[in-house]
Amino acid sequence: MTNAAKPTSRADRIRSTLTQTFAPTILDIQDDSARHAGHAGAHPHGQTHYSVLIVSAAFDGVSRVARSRAVHSALQSEFGEKEDGGLHALALTLRTPAEHEAAARR
Repeated sequence: MTNAAKPTSRADRIRSTLTQTFAPTILDIQDDSARHAGHAGAHPHGQTHYSVLIVSAAFDGVSRVARSRAVHSALQSEFGEKEDGGLHALALTLRTPAEHEAAARR
């Protein structure tokens, strides 16, 4: 049995968790922390503010609110106190493949 290395950066952990939970066809994670340096919730070492695009068939028939709740629930362990460097802000774009295709045509 092999021991897979645990993801060390928050972005890697987010990617791993979201991939396992939603099996996305597209997953784009952007660390926006540098743009928020000095703002409330920012941590000197970053990794506190992210923008995430998930395109997944798992969202078919699921409301936008329920999609957001599901992502927040999956990433619950990443949120935490500012002093501990917890995830502070998460901007989500959550689409089905059909919605993403339609958005790309606009």
